[in-house]
Amino acid sequence: MPAVLLRTHPRFITDSKGQRKAVILPIREYDELLEDLKDLATIAERRDEPTISHETMVAELISDGYLAH
Repeated sequence: MPAVLLRTHPRFITDSKGQRKAVILPIREYDELLEDLKDLATIAERRDEPTISHETMVAELISDGYLAH
């Protein structure tokens, strides 16, 4: 089971036969799920982009002033 599902506490709305028809989540859990979906969409969109080495990334961050030497 994905880790995100382990953090949720859903409550279900059922019909007269007991079939689940809707779900209720605490707002914080709902927002976390939306953020996870956004992250997954970003990963999917960027999967074909070229990668760079860790050393190159660190050098770029230093040259841009985000990391100290």
